[in-house]
Amino acid sequence: MKFLKIFLGIIVVIIAIILIGSLFLPKTFSVSRSANIAASDTVVYKNIADFDNFLQWNPWSKMDPKAKVDISGTPEQVAHKYHWTGEESGEGEMTITSATPYQQIKMDLKFIKPFESLANVAFDLAKEGTSTKVTWTMSGENGIIGKWMCLVMGGMDKMIGKDFEAGLKSLKEKSELQQENP
Repeated sequence: MKFLKIFLGIIVVIIAIILIGSLFLPKTFSVSRSANIAASDTVVYKNIADFDNFLQWNPWSKMDPKAKVDISGTPEQVAHKYHWTGEESGEGEMTITSATPYQQIKMDLKFIKPFESLANVAFDLAKEGTSTKVTWTMSGENGIIGKWMCLVMGGMDKMIGKDFEAGLKSLKEKSELQQENP
């Protein structure tokens, strides 16, 4: 009986540490990366706002090429949706919530499995001479699990920043190749 009391006491202390500690961890996150792409804003925009094109450069679809993908809605339009289920990438969906042609695409990103979470994604495009500057940003709120994961993993920027860089590199290669070979 004494062992059970000690065990339950330890469990209560651990839960208290997790709950109270999470109050002091960052509530929100934001990760952003940019790249200059030697292609027109129309080419770059279509590669982002059409999920059939998005799949070809998206770093996570490259990590889990066997994921089941369902794309619905009209490309480049609000409500265009990309849903995936994969062993490596879990389950989730992205939906375009705002589209300003050749300037900005905003999306809701919903992770369903292994952990539920929501994030806002934006792709901002700006002409810079003959190239297009793309800024990819993801932001959202951390739940208790997310706060502790960020603490252990070094923050969201460290966790997914390299994926953004790899994705922008692939977007650049795809878009520049299309610009050269229309």
